[in-house]
Amino acid sequence: MKIMTCPVNGPRNISEFQWLGPVHDASEATDENLITRLFHAPNPMGVLREWWRHTPSSTVFIAERNLITDEILRTYLQRPDADKPQMNP
Repeated sequence: MKIMTCPVNGPRNISEFQWLGPVHDASEATDENLITRLFHAPNPMGVLREWWRHTPSSTVFIAERNLITDEILRTYLQRPDADKPQMNP
């Protein structure tokens, strides 16, 4: 059983979550690239920041997931700078 940690409700079975897509930079939200963003999702190898929703509580949050190993590295609630890359100290 795969476990994901909801920032509000704690560790839960992955079946309680819904994937909502990758986190995009707000400056990329233009009419010209809307079709590309909707129909041509990126498939990078490595860590991707994604929107997820805990369906029983409707908590929407960001998860960082390694696409090579499918490991969930961390989860956190949205912040004003959520569209900016995280810097690790």
